[in-house]
Amino acid sequence: MSATGHTGVTVRVPAKVNVQLAVGAPRPDGFHPLANVFLAVGLYDEVTATPADALRVTCTGPGADQVPLDATNLAARAAVALAALHGLAPDVHLHIAKDIPVAGGMAGGSADAAGALLACDALWGTRTPRERLLEICAELGSDVPFSLVGGAALGVGRGEQLTPLEVGGTFHWVFAVADGGLSTPAVYGEFDRLTAGTDVPEPAASDTLLAALRTGDATALAAALSNDLQAAALSLRPSLAATLAAGTEAGALAALVSGSGPTTAFLVKDAEAARRVADALLASGTCVAARPAEAPAPGATVLGATVPGPEAAS
Repeated sequence: MSATGHTGVTVRVPAKVNVQLAVGAPRPDGFHPLANVFLAVGLYDEVTATPADALRVTCTGPGADQVPLDATNLAARAAVALAALHGLAPDVHLHIAKDIPVAGGMAGGSADAAGALLACDALWGTRTPRERLLEICAELGSDVPFSLVGGAALGVGRGEQLTPLEVGGTFHWVFAVADGGLSTPAVYGEFDRLTAGTDVPEPAASDTLLAALRTGDATALAAALSNDLQAAALSLRPSLAATLAAGTEAGALAALVSGSGPTTAFLVKDAEAARRVADALLASGTCVAARPAEAPAPGATVLGATVPGPEAAS
């Protein structure tokens, strides 16, 4: 049993879509400066932390066979980092119930890291200040802090320096899941190849896009969506062009590759349009799944903690 008396803590954590991903030229350390407008969407993983004799990771759900279960897993690294901060052994079983597409450009691995961090903090009773949790998130990866925070935010630097953004309504999306993933480093490498010898501008958030979020205007947001990695993702996976076209033809307000891909995102007018576009995408045969979701969604949230009953305590 944990120090808190809990036998398990479950945290729900959302996927994200980048409604703007502006990418600058690589810095000397190899990272690209970003202006990254994140929007959390209602597709979730759940991470459950339970006491164990050693660190262990298990995973179920779509794409679970692609998730590493060793110390390289971001959720495992989150547990190790939190334990080290507090002088604890990272003796915990992390179970990840996947529903966010794996290697799909929707920050599923980052979500799991944020979920594990919050679940272990609750399980161990370490009461880590939120600012410190966000620092650990940033050390783990550029998208991890936003997975903890959720809602909408502008990320600069590597994307980890967040400013919350106001959203004036609910946006409806459909996400088309591709067959197989895309490596984020490979997509950035292709971006560098495609932009070699060109003057890559410093990334900056679009005032028009931020205003569309603030007013909840889906039509204005559709006109302002942008992803500087889209050309690189399409270069590596040309078949995504057919998926984008299928969603657009079905009536989506806008279509773009989500982050580094290969998941494609379609902004639609309302829930009825989302169902219609999802059905059309599936019928087109250009994707393996089409998932409607609303945004913004809350960040990592503790769903509950279990405690032993009288039988277990006796």
